[in-house]
Amino acid sequence: MKRLKLLFLFFLIILTQKVYSNDTIVYNNEKTIQSIGNSIYLLKDESNLLNFNDVINSNEFEKSKDNVPNVGISTNTFWIRFTVKNELANRRILLQLQYPILDEVVFYSPIGNNKFDSILAGELLPFHERKINNQNHLFYLDIQQGEASTYYMKVRSGEQIQLPLLIGAQQPVYEDLIQKDLVFGLYIGIILVMAIYNLFVYFTVRDKSYLYYVSYIVFVGLTQAVLQGYGFKYLWPNSTWLVLQSTFLIPVLNGWTAIAFVKHFLNTKETYPLGNKILNGIFIFYTACFVLSIMGEFYYAQNLVQLTAMIGSLLTIYIAYKIGKQGYRPANYFLVAWTIFLLSVVVFVLRNFNMLPYNNLTFYALQIGSALEVTLLSFALADKINIYRKEKEESQLEALRISQENERIIREQNIMLEVKVEERTHELNLSNLELNTALTDLKNAQTQLVDAEKMASLGQLTAGIAHEINNPINFVSSNIKPLRRDIEDIQSIIKKFEDVIAAQNIDDKFAEVRQFKKELDYDYLTHEIDVLLKGMSDGAGRTVEIVKGLKSFSRLDESDLKYANINDGIDSTLIILSSTFRGKINIVKELGVIPEIECFAGKLNQVFMNIINNAAQAVLTTHANDDEGKVVIRTQSNGDNVSVHIIDNGIGMTEEVRSKIFDPFFTTKKAGEGTGLGLSIVYSIIELHKGTIEVKSESGVGTEFIITLPLIQ
Repeated sequence: MKRLKLLFLFFLIILTQKVYSNDTIVYNNEKTIQSIGNSIYLLKDESNLLNFNDVINSNEFEKSKDNVPNVGISTNTFWIRFTVKNELANRRILLQLQYPILDEVVFYSPIGNNKFDSILAGELLPFHERKINNQNHLFYLDIQQGEASTYYMKVRSGEQIQLPLLIGAQQPVYEDLIQKDLVFGLYIGIILVMAIYNLFVYFTVRDKSYLYYVSYIVFVGLTQAVLQGYGFKYLWPNSTWLVLQSTFLIPVLNGWTAIAFVKHFLNTKETYPLGNKILNGIFIFYTACFVLSIMGEFYYAQNLVQLTAMIGSLLTIYIAYKIGKQGYRPANYFLVAWTIFLLSVVVFVLRNFNMLPYNNLTFYALQIGSALEVTLLSFALADKINIYRKEKEESQLEALRISQENERIIREQNIMLEVKVEERTHELNLSNLELNTALTDLKNAQTQLVDAEKMASLGQLTAGIAHEINNPINFVSSNIKPLRRDIEDIQSIIKKFEDVIAAQNIDDKFAEVRQFKKELDYDYLTHEIDVLLKGMSDGAGRTVEIVKGLKSFSRLDESDLKYANINDGIDSTLIILSSTFRGKINIVKELGVIPEIECFAGKLNQVFMNIINNAAQAVLTTHANDDEGKVVIRTQSNGDNVSVHIIDNGIGMTEEVRSKIFDPFFTTKKAGEGTGLGLSIVYSIIELHKGTIEVKSESGVGTEFIITLPLIQ
């Protein structure tokens, strides 16, 4: 049974090689390095559970379309399959995976008898355990001349996964690696020179910008060392945990130091406070990357750190541009240096997102950009010293010029001071005289306006009294004439009876009297007299009631604080104003049982009159043609206070109008219809009683005045 399985596996491999023979990679040149990315097949293992036997039997491999396959940042495992045919006598071919920051790399090579040997690589393996001592992943392909072999590779990583796969003879591959080492060595040399130089300058001038810049340079270099695999090779070869974390932590530290340097170098706190806040926000995002990395969330950390680097670089250019427009010269140097660095970051990120090809330009973009940046920023810092020196000299010259100018001005001012003081004193005397005159005129005008408002209220009061007294007087005057006629008729009847008494023919006279009574309708006559007398009595009583209400409203006999029931004041006010809204507005009285309060009753009646009259006018404006207009007057006791609510469903007020109604002279009435002092006087009276007045109103709905008065002053 075991032999049958092996035989089946053998035929399966042979069949697989025949099926994909058209995609076989032909190795036929020992002097060049050949890229094989577009000749490999990829299988995505979303479950991360497939073993090697599952993979070689899978038919879900898909051919790569890119010269350098880029699968992005992924938590999945990827399997690679490719077939190489050797047409040269040299059977030792070197395979290079030129992307150091991969967590796990397993290379499967056939060793005969349908068996495969697995070689471990990647950052999960200590560096000294690698088969070939290099930061890139190198594997030997042992293929006889004229034969072809199929190979498999397993790749998994928490960072960006790119697959720049190359094959070539040992010599050109090692020459290419040495060339890359030389380029990186030159880059690190530039970084170290700039760091040491600026550190020396810091100890000389003690400007913290240099210290922040040295920290930034160091982490820029470390970032490149990590991305190129040199950090794992030289700095922490035995710490797999540190090599995994460094891919995220070093860029975060780079971002932190960059923000600190930018803030101090551009002095953003003073020159552009908004930019300072933006940089603080970028700092927070880098901190989030740090936390995600420590928690092991490499997928989210990698995405966030790349996004933060891109957005942060763009925002930094914007901030430098805004500060440069203010005339701050160091910002212009910074803008040029940072723009070059940003372009390299953009190229790097676009390469990672497979929008730019993987080649030498995109490979070295960050190194070139950062090297130019640190060099130009060093020049900018040096220029900053020159600026400080120039500013100091200019400030000294300016201070001397200002001192001389001040001496001249003082001499001139001493000469002119006395003249100006005399002129100013004279002007002030004239101004004081004018102000006193204006104040006197203003007080007179204010007194006249208050008197005018009082006269307006008095006129309204007089009109109401005249209208109300006119009705009962009409009762009396209109009943006098028919009463006199009825009395004359009764006197005629009495005279008839006197004639009867004097006459001898009594029966005939009585008959004549009876006929006369019938003609005069004596029964109706007596009834009409009763009705007329009752009407006159009602008219006289109504007159007495009006006079009593007038006395209660005016309280002319009360000039001091006295206890009074405000319900009585509201009733007397409604009597005076009844002619204004009788038959037009529904007055709803909800007067509660309240205690007497210490107050100036006459002044409070003026408050009620003004507010109720305004409410009636507001209701008539909206409900002039219907009978839905309503004014509700409610009183209630609230502990040590009583409150009066006057509610109407009139036109209401906007918020703008509501905020001004208590201002003197403010009115919404037409010219000549009001002085604008009514509610101002109301407010003064409420303040006099140490109470409060609140207004709630909505345009088109209605208004509510809430007056709160204490029981004791």
